[in-house]
Amino acid sequence: MRKFFGKEHWIGVALFLALYDIVVVSMSYFVALWLRFDCRFTEIPKEYLSAWKHFTPVYIVLAIMCFYLLRLYKSIWRFASYSELLRTIIASMITTAIHTVGITLMIRLYFDTYKVKRMPISYYVIGAVIQFCLILGVRFAYRFFLLIKTETRIGKPKGVSYNIMVIGAGQAGQMLVREINGAKEVGDRVVCIIDDNKNKQGRYIDGVPVVGGRENILEAVEHYQVQKIFLAIPSVSMAERRDILTICQETDCELKNLPGMFQLVNGDVSVSSLKNVSIEDLLGRDPIRVDMGEVFAFLHGKTVLVTGGGGSIGSELCRQVAEHHPKRLIIFDIYENNAYSIQLELREKHPELDLVTLIGSVRDSRKMFQVFEQYKPDVVYHAAAHKHVPLMEDSPCEAIKNNAIGTYKTAYAAMVHGCKRFVLISTDKAVNPTNIMGASKRLCEMIIQSFDAKIKEGKAAEIPQLFTHYTKTRGGKEKLNLEANADFFRNIKTEFVAVRFGNVLGSNGSVIPIFKKQIEKGGPVTVTHPDIIRYFMTIPEAVSLVLLAGTNAGGGEIFVLDMGSPVKIDTLARNLIRLSGLKPDEDIKIVYTGLRQGEKLYEEKLMAEEGIRKTENEKIHIGCPIKFDIDSFLDDLDDLMDAAYANSRDIKRLVAGMVNTYHQEGVDAIKSETYRLLMEEAGDAAESGTVVSVD
Repeated sequence: MRKFFGKEHWIGVALFLALYDIVVVSMSYFVALWLRFDCRFTEIPKEYLSAWKHFTPVYIVLAIMCFYLLRLYKSIWRFASYSELLRTIIASMITTAIHTVGITLMIRLYFDTYKVKRMPISYYVIGAVIQFCLILGVRFAYRFFLLIKTETRIGKPKGVSYNIMVIGAGQAGQMLVREINGAKEVGDRVVCIIDDNKNKQGRYIDGVPVVGGRENILEAVEHYQVQKIFLAIPSVSMAERRDILTICQETDCELKNLPGMFQLVNGDVSVSSLKNVSIEDLLGRDPIRVDMGEVFAFLHGKTVLVTGGGGSIGSELCRQVAEHHPKRLIIFDIYENNAYSIQLELREKHPELDLVTLIGSVRDSRKMFQVFEQYKPDVVYHAAAHKHVPLMEDSPCEAIKNNAIGTYKTAYAAMVHGCKRFVLISTDKAVNPTNIMGASKRLCEMIIQSFDAKIKEGKAAEIPQLFTHYTKTRGGKEKLNLEANADFFRNIKTEFVAVRFGNVLGSNGSVIPIFKKQIEKGGPVTVTHPDIIRYFMTIPEAVSLVLLAGTNAGGGEIFVLDMGSPVKIDTLARNLIRLSGLKPDEDIKIVYTGLRQGEKLYEEKLMAEEGIRKTENEKIHIGCPIKFDIDSFLDDLDDLMDAAYANSRDIKRLVAGMVNTYHQEGVDAIKSETYRLLMEEAGDAAESGTVVSVD
């Protein structure tokens, strides 16, 4: 800490200001008197001079006390702003009133022999103006000096310093410019500002020019030799943010982004609040907003089971469920490492949570019955599934065993043990599937719809038990005695629902982590096809939808998320390369490997014959169930299970017989009208609230 005559530096500054103020308040009104009489001391009447001389000591004491109470000696004047200016104005107004009233009273009480009632009017006015200017001037002089000094440094970086472009000439942009250009410790300078508001273009903010709109970004980057671009547009829509970032990515500049409005509301607009631009910012879709109050009320005090609880979706489900104070949370997963990881995380964050972590397979009917018999879960989120398309094409029987039969066994165990809600995590690959994974998930949806329909008809007893072995339940009997438990089956109230969504950013095996690893290795980045398109959503969004579905389910619905405009995977790969500070096709090569077996150029969210119903959330829709012969379907499932466990090579043909929308040969998507429309939408922003039948 710097010292000033053995004292702290600020104390020395305060003493200097106090001495300066004594001189100013005493001499300001004398100068006013001197000016009033043509700058001739001998022309000043002795009664005026005597009044000033006798009142000045009293006025000095009162003025210094006023300045002290208004903290004019404790402010850090190098950061002087509106607050300091306001306090200086108030102090000057108060001391002017004190001087005017005080010296007038003194003249009338003690100097009446002079036959004057007051000082000249010009004395009061000129004295107040001189005092205010001198008091304010010395305090803001250092601040002005710093501003002038920074002006001369713009565009002339020294050492490791950068020229910065700020996009956004609003309040957030102004605060960012002031902080950056006011930091003398850093060589970085804001050299230009971009804003689409033509009323702001050609004007200045803190000496920095607003050079144009987004169409001028590339030109300004070259002209001002910009190395960094900061986005300070927290209120702009995600679609506009995407468009601006797309332009910025044509440059070699480092991009940073002010994430949202809360920084502006909290006054936390600073360089430290800026974040690196993420791939989510380039998707051009506003985040899905879900009223979690309903979810809280629904889950509070309930026992919740999450199958596949260690996976990407399952673990996020566990996190969000844990925050809603359930009675008990059960994590069920076959992979112990993932289950253990989320268990440790939740125990650390929620030590009060009644947490149970179980290892097992949804394909094991005895295990599922045991879990439901012991813990009696009220709500089940069924996220356990095999999901990798190429792997399942090579092992189709495993897709049927785990996805379809595993769902059936879990749903049956939930039904007969009094579970209130069963929520299936589905995928848009279940729509018009061209691969066995998608077909198996469509089977899962049909299973859920079958269970729900039978329960609503009071015919739950007609749902067959598909076991590869017998299980002992209820009095030690093998299977369930349907006749003895007829009333029980008629009173089952379990509600079944499915949630369908597309690709999830950052999930295990998703394309973005793969691209990132390939970029880290120096490439090449592999894309299956230059025209392949997909929809994307974040894991928290997907989980919010799942939770909302479980809350508002009436039974039998397939909830579908409107995920905005589709994204070309090729564009996504190129954006990731640019975000890494590299150039696609130059620093990192992009290689097209061709579509894999069972893979489509696009994925659909709804079958054409399903149709949709709106919900209170404009981004969430409900697909109307497609009718099919439920009894025939349930009978065929038994044969399908036997074929799967026999590892039949004919399994795909059997699935195609049950899922009439499953086409093993794929589709000629390039020539289809649907694909043409989707490609147009991938280039242009979709209208808000529009559901397009693609992933």
